[in-house]
Amino acid sequence: MNTFSPSAAIVGLAVALGIGMMVGIERERRKGDGDRRAAAGLRTFAVVALAGAVAQILPVPALVPIGGALVATLAAVSHWKSRSQDPGMTTEIALFATYLVGVLCIIEPSLGAACGTGLALLLAARRRLHRFATELLSEQELHDGILLAALALIALPLIPSRPIEMLGGINPRPLASMVLLIMAIQAAGQAAVRWLGVRGGLLGAGFASGFVSSTATVASFGNRAREQPLHTGLLAGAAALSAVATWVLALAMTAALSPPAGLALLPVALAGAAGAAAVGLLPLLSSRPSAAIEAPASTRTALRPREAFTVALALALVALLVGTAQRHFGDTGLQVGIALAALVDAHAPVASLASLHAAGTLSVDQFVRGVLVAVGTNTLTRCMVALAAGGRAYALRVAAALVASLACACAVAVWLKG
Repeated sequence: MNTFSPSAAIVGLAVALGIGMMVGIERERRKGDGDRRAAAGLRTFAVVALAGAVAQILPVPALVPIGGALVATLAAVSHWKSRSQDPGMTTEIALFATYLVGVLCIIEPSLGAACGTGLALLLAARRRLHRFATELLSEQELHDGILLAALALIALPLIPSRPIEMLGGINPRPLASMVLLIMAIQAAGQAAVRWLGVRGGLLGAGFASGFVSSTATVASFGNRAREQPLHTGLLAGAAALSAVATWVLALAMTAALSPPAGLALLPVALAGAAGAAAVGLLPLLSSRPSAAIEAPASTRTALRPREAFTVALALALVALLVGTAQRHFGDTGLQVGIALAALVDAHAPVASLASLHAAGTLSVDQFVRGVLVAVGTNTLTRCMVALAAGGRAYALRVAAALVASLACACAVAVWLKG
């Protein structure tokens, strides 16, 4: 049997009362008035949350489930006798959930407060959620989202997460994650273009996707460039904006792991981001409306698994060749190791460098130089992926932005050092 100190009980009761009043205020505004008003409002929700907290505090066996059964029964009776024109059961289910949150506030007040606030937010966002589900989200986009969720939650955990000798020591889980990520970017990009318009959607999708994987973003937009070659410039510009996110994320990770290293990297990262943004935004801002890319039809799926598998296979072959070369010729130092790791992803080597600097085993100059090596090597990978996914014209435009970004960063680093 759980026992709670008076101070812990008071804190839990206060949190439960606050959550009950928060949810109750939201429900009070929607209960209506007159004969058709809903049964539960501010006072009811506050009392139910307190009842759950008191039931948890009192040393009476089975009091919590008995109270939960009583609240559920009263909610069911209220719904049955309701005269409201709304046939939904949101208020009744929210009443029972508030009781459970009240119980949780005694066991773990911070978690109870988080759950209660989330419940209130979910109830308050009713109109926005309904509009998203019925107007903004198309039937095909819903199907794509469910398919991606099934692949992420069912198929991905079944894939081995250990190096496999038959694959040259490659771990297949990250490769499968890359396939899933590319497909998710495909779906998100199509939805963003349809919701925000062509320019806003491309800009937002390219920049946001870069925080996850710039390589996957370049591949996804390259696939679309092959399908719509007349709009290669727009798509390449959007893909180039993922390089901006690469620098922003590298700076954020460095600042979190080693603030002094983050301060040293700040001007270099800003220069690199500015270079990528300048070249990437040029086709998006200068294109005429008549040259705008057509928004994708909402009835057509955005998922192209074959193209995602092709990019992941190319990355696996690069990693396999690099690993073989490293085993035969040995590791020639920190910079070579960083370059090898950055062939697939630049974020992990940057985080490793920041950790080494925080531990005092790496100087600021070595750290900045290592970051430039990592981003430079990954720039080569992204250029090759752009060529494989989108063709020569697309790759040239993407490479121009990536090289401009790297050149600006290197120029600032040399200037600061000198």
